[in-house]
Amino acid sequence: MSARKAYLSFIAKIEGYIRLVRPKQWIKNLFVFAALIFSKHVFDWEYLSKVALAFLFFCMVSACVYILNDVVDVNKDRAHPKKRTRPIAAGIIKKREAIILLIVLLPLVLTASFLLNVYLGIVILLYFLNNLLYSLIIKHLVILDVMSIALGFLLRVIGGALVIRVYISPWILLCTLLLSLFLGFSKRRNELVVLKDDVGSHRRILEEYSLEFIDNMLSIVTASTVMAYSLYTFSSNGENYYMMLTIPFVLYGIFRYQYIIYKKNEGGSPEETVLSDIPLIINIFLWICTSIVIIYL
Repeated sequence: MSARKAYLSFIAKIEGYIRLVRPKQWIKNLFVFAALIFSKHVFDWEYLSKVALAFLFFCMVSACVYILNDVVDVNKDRAHPKKRTRPIAAGIIKKREAIILLIVLLPLVLTASFLLNVYLGIVILLYFLNNLLYSLIIKHLVILDVMSIALGFLLRVIGGALVIRVYISPWILLCTLLLSLFLGFSKRRNELVVLKDDVGSHRRILEEYSLEFIDNMLSIVTASTVMAYSLYTFSSNGENYYMMLTIPFVLYGIFRYQYIIYKKNEGGSPEETVLSDIPLIINIFLWICTSIVIIYL
């Protein structure tokens, strides 16, 4: 019986470590592939392999960020209706064990990224420092907290471009910035709805937000995202002029996501929202396929 208990405890520990690094949220690191796709090198193995490694390194440094966040916010997570099940907050992984994993993993991923490409290493280092400042300072500053999250998406795109040394359109960077702001404000709105009167006990910065304020920000960002993407397709100078055909996919994706956050009160975790909504998955798949056909054929 003791052997069985030891085995079950070991399995629970492994599952706890897997949940700690949040592999479901690594989907956000797919932004690293943006430069590869739009530079027409997606079928070039040399370029593809470098970006794939960059994606892996961003996943690893993201794991470090999630560990750091859970260590810093352990007490607040225990008061959250959903986050209290996280490994550290639930007591599955001890705080000391998580810190040891962070100390081991972070130097490894930084060293590997610098060995692959110096510029990529700098970007990944900046990505971690941005998240470190977010965890310690910026998350307590209204508006800047969401902008810091958006910066993380920008660094992913920039890192993917630098590792293969290709030019990336400023329009792509602008669309990435606006889309990430949209996701960030959607996340804040979901937290206000879910936590209601307990927002202050979980995260003090939420007291600086209101549903009316966030709805106004979402309206501005949504319109700006659609306009920026449309202008990008219009300014393709003939080479990718048919990218205008992808505008309906972008419109539907944004409208569908708004439907989810307003009617279903979801959106607190963008990656879970995307992966759990079949129409949204199909729409993203169709956008990717259409874009690849237009760009490459």
